[in-house]
Amino acid sequence: MTHGNFQGRGFLALSIILLIFQAAGAEDPVFSGPQPGEKLPPFKMTGVRGELKEKEFDFIRAAEGKPVVLAFFHEYTRPAFGLVRSLTNYYTSSKAKKGLRVGVVFLSDDPGEKMKWAQGIAKYIPKDVLLGVSRDGREGPGSYGLNRNVTLTLLVGKEGKVTASFALIQPVLSSGILEAIAAVIGEKAPAVKDIQSKERAEMQRMREQNQRKRPQRGRQGRGGDAELSSLLRGLINKRATEAEVREAALKVEKYVDAKEAARKDLARRVTSIVNSGKLANYGTPAAQKVLRGWAKKYGESTENPRGRPGDSKEKRKSL
Repeated sequence: MTHGNFQGRGFLALSIILLIFQAAGAEDPVFSGPQPGEKLPPFKMTGVRGELKEKEFDFIRAAEGKPVVLAFFHEYTRPAFGLVRSLTNYYTSSKAKKGLRVGVVFLSDDPGEKMKWAQGIAKYIPKDVLLGVSRDGREGPGSYGLNRNVTLTLLVGKEGKVTASFALIQPVLSSGILEAIAAVIGEKAPAVKDIQSKERAEMQRMREQNQRKRPQRGRQGRGGDAELSSLLRGLINKRATEAEVREAALKVEKYVDAKEAARKDLARRVTSIVNSGKLANYGTPAAQKVLRGWAKKYGESTENPRGRPGDSKEKRKSL
């Protein structure tokens, strides 16, 4: 064997070893919080709602050794909320409760500000769930050894000990999570698709409920055409694309086309906004262009018989 061949083979062997170590490092598991078999240490948090609102309490002691699911929020993302909503909606129902205690802990470097926020979103989480803001900042309770680099830490336990631990960077509902919870309450795990289907149905129900309420708010709060108010909200949405603005504008024009009272209401609103000097506060530039066009189109059509514009001192009303 020549010296060159030996060096070549040695380099190849070293490269293979490095690749093996890199692959192993890339697949290292991520940990956060106590692991299976370890104790669930007591810790205090400040309650968000109900009898525990703004009071300190210990979730672990309150659970009294019963089965628990405990979620720590490190990052506030849509997937994290979707996972927690799906689990809490299912596992706090009368069908699956079986003594299960579910807790959600919000972590933040500004607990006071996070408390205000948590009280605002509490209505989206079942009342059975104990919600709290950690007293220990972004790191959470020191005895838990949480990993702030994950999005959500989910712990399942029974009799004061952890039975399953999930450190989730990209939270997704999995059969492993459902099986871990089912094991501590002694029942068969549901299928992921069944819970997701139930969650979609619940979200659709909430959307329909909100849509039914919007016209009522329009009548009570603004005194104008309620349906017009609802349509205009789509137009002045600051996140609307140009295509969405065009679609919303067509819906408004179609609605007022056959309703004289609605046309006058639209003329009053858009003329008031354009003349107020605050047009920039309403939607995107594309929406503002539509409003200026409507002020000219519908404003002129509602001038009085002598050709004089309507009272410019009329009290301005917003959309």
